[in-house]
Amino acid sequence: MDVTIVSEEENPMLHRTDIRFETVHDEATPSRLSVRDSLAAKLDKDAEEVVVHELDTTFGMQKTVGYAKVYDNPDHAAEVEQEHVLERNKIADDAPDAEEA
Repeated sequence: MDVTIVSEEENPMLHRTDIRFETVHDEATPSRLSVRDSLAAKLDKDAEEVVVHELDTTFGMQKTVGYAKVYDNPDHAAEVEQEHVLERNKIADDAPDAEEA
């Protein structure tokens, strides 16, 4: 799978970079996790620092465009992102919940 970065925008307030990308694939639409791993490898980042938000494949095409956020470290991702987004991207949340205390 070939991942091409279309645009990058720094967001220093949230310690992240917003990325628009496209990928060309031979088979079915790639999974969120495989896109995350490919994007992390291309950016030389840890997979837990990359959060894929959107994947959009036009019917009949073998090209997918998407949107991802690349954080400086996984702790920043856990602070900012919603829980269901972290679950979709299989990012472990090791921070203790306030409700448990």
